[in-house]
Amino acid sequence: MTTPWYIVVNPVAGQGRAARLWKQIETALQELGFSYSVCFTQYRNHALQIVDSAVLKGFRHILGVGGDGTCHELVNGILRQPHLPSQEITFSMLPIGTGNDWARTYRIPSEPRERLRRLLRGEHTWQDVGKVVYRSGEAVVERYFANVAGMAYDAYIVQKTERRRFIANFHYLLAMAYYLFAFKPIRGRLQAAECTAEEEFYTINVGVCRFSGGGMQLVPHAVPNDGLLAVTYAPRLPKWEVLLQTPRFYRGTLLEHPHICSFQTTALRVEHLGETSIGLEADGEYLGETPASFSIEKNALRIAL
Repeated sequence: MTTPWYIVVNPVAGQGRAARLWKQIETALQELGFSYSVCFTQYRNHALQIVDSAVLKGFRHILGVGGDGTCHELVNGILRQPHLPSQEITFSMLPIGTGNDWARTYRIPSEPRERLRRLLRGEHTWQDVGKVVYRSGEAVVERYFANVAGMAYDAYIVQKTERRRFIANFHYLLAMAYYLFAFKPIRGRLQAAECTAEEEFYTINVGVCRFSGGGMQLVPHAVPNDGLLAVTYAPRLPKWEVLLQTPRFYRGTLLEHPHICSFQTTALRVEHLGETSIGLEADGEYLGETPASFSIEKNALRIAL
């Protein structure tokens, strides 16, 4: 294989599993004939700088070794670098995180050798990327997301658990149930050409892909390359009702619930009504708060399958 890959490894991904597996991954790369360079991330958002440097060095194929947080940083690096259009860069992941929700969309295997063999096929597809402009402190910030952005309770649970490590998705689900009773829905306004709502929102989800939270399908109507954002929102619901509906999150039947609203759009704005802002996360990373404006970048990523 002559295509040179730039491999970005997050050594703490999967509770350090990425670092532990690196020798095994490197052996597979060499035995399968990959041409590659590698760099390990050292701090949060380091991957953005690494991508910029890799593109300047002439690399056009980027492979992340890590989870959804690593994927989030690499996608932002690809979309933010000023040297060439993002479509000229081929991107993918070797998923070694806890949730691996972005990789789940493409059924990318987590076993290193199996994943690398699939890369040798040279198959690719195109994916849209979401963009959100929001407030972080006093600053107005722009960020891209490749998977799902969540607001209200989704952001609350990410903020509460971002420094915790979960052995399995089951433990994350228990944490969601635990913090549910401390969360208070915040009144806000959601505006799009297709829908306007003023509610005390329990949750708002904006998706490019459909999986989040370790296999949940909070935006089951999301299609990665249709040029649309998939939106769901829920008003204030009794806490027991939320718990009873948990199986729907995984079955992809959430939209069958009478109180869940959904639509697709190219642009969306969410703002709080009152003094308390609504929190925002994207791809499992806590970002900031409302007001938040969402848009879609059509076919912005070239994905190696």
